[in-house]
Amino acid sequence: MAPVIDAFDRLSIPYYLAGSIASSVHGMARATMDADIVADVAVVHIPALVRRLQDEYYIDEQMIGDAVSRVSSFNLIHLETMLKVDVFIHRKDAYHASALARRLQDRLVEDDPDTVIFISSPEDVILSKLQWYETGGRVSERQWLDVLGVIKVQGNSLDRDYLSDWAKVLGVSESLKRAFRESGVDL
Repeated sequence: MAPVIDAFDRLSIPYYLAGSIASSVHGMARATMDADIVADVAVVHIPALVRRLQDEYYIDEQMIGDAVSRVSSFNLIHLETMLKVDVFIHRKDAYHASALARRLQDRLVEDDPDTVIFISSPEDVILSKLQWYETGGRVSERQWLDVLGVIKVQGNSLDRDYLSDWAKVLGVSESLKRAFRESGVDL
């Protein structure tokens, strides 16, 4: 992931790690086969992004252009390890602007200042995982357990007002309440 993060930094593309990596950082660790990144990639960034990553990754300029225009996602595959990086284009709405503003700074390697990364806040991990859970028909045990893990580990440090307010807007209030109940943590 380091070359992707470096490319985003050098091209001044705001981003944050999300998905299972973020839920593992803030909650219960689990194995994953890919990395999810939310990034504010624009058409102007595409040629330079391809140039920076094409030696180490399978990267398709057309796929990135389509993802940017549709505000969807594209993937990169690290050629040496076959690790897949899913890049979700940052949505231009109030919630996603808030999630980007609340991202947290961390490090890929704990004592290495050259490995600074940005990662989703624990609250935004919970909210995004609940959205995926709802979108998937409430059947993904993996998404649900990730949510429970973040709530259990973060406990009283979670910003409950932020969670409740955005859960209403995003339509995941009932799932949020249920997740707190099942975690044994007061909402």
